[in-house]
Amino acid sequence: MQKSVFKISKMDCPSEENLITMKLSEIDNVMHLDFNLEERILKIYHYADVEIISIALKELKLNESLISSEETDEIINESKSNQSKLLWTVLLLNFVFFVIEMSTGLISKSMGLVADSLDMLADSFVYGLSLIAVGGTILKKKRIAKYAGYFQITLAIMGIVEVIRRFLAYEALPVFSTMIIVSLFALIANSICLYLLQKSKSKEAHMRASMIFTSNDIIINLGVIVAGVLVHWLKSGLPDLIIGVIVFLLVIQGAFRTLKLSK
Repeated sequence: MQKSVFKISKMDCPSEENLITMKLSEIDNVMHLDFNLEERILKIYHYADVEIISIALKELKLNESLISSEETDEIINESKSNQSKLLWTVLLLNFVFFVIEMSTGLISKSMGLVADSLDMLADSFVYGLSLIAVGGTILKKKRIAKYAGYFQITLAIMGIVEVIRRFLAYEALPVFSTMIIVSLFALIANSICLYLLQKSKSKEAHMRASMIFTSNDIIINLGVIVAGVLVHWLKSGLPDLIIGVIVFLLVIQGAFRTLKLSK
């Protein structure tokens, strides 16, 4: 692999960083970008011909100049190992809570817990795809983010159909205590996942997609807790169905944000 260092005089804010990222993502063998906005330095780890990269940067007219280009493996192996360990951790946490929330949701007749469990399953799928993307090219990582977004939308639509079915049919009152207790534990697990993902400070599309979904999960957990309180207070299952719809709408919103990352 090559490490090429460029001085880019007009790169002084995140908008130029995003512009460069989008431009270089068109080159299939660019593996990793390391930006230093203060010094206006860009390190590019790649297998592609450095001339192709230079031409692409020149088209942006940001006054770039090549400082050095040499063989290296200094960052990709370390980055790949760290990302893999992190993603395996959050994947296992999400899958465990998918099993817990799905089983307790079915037993307690709670659509909120069932919806959150399906969201956990979708997140596990996203983290699994992200594991495939680790060490891949920027273009591959963007494709992974796209697949994750479409999967989330499909799952959300299926969930909304189930909410409508439950609304039209008679269902027993959900067990509010189970909703609250299970969601509290899920909230703790998702908070840990988000902390670990943010600590990585990764700006790659597949990792940012994982952060988006985990942030949504925390909001969803809080919503299910509130719904559990309302079910007990109002003696009605309607708050549970409403939170179910909200969960799936948040999933769809997160999916569209992820699809933007893949462009």
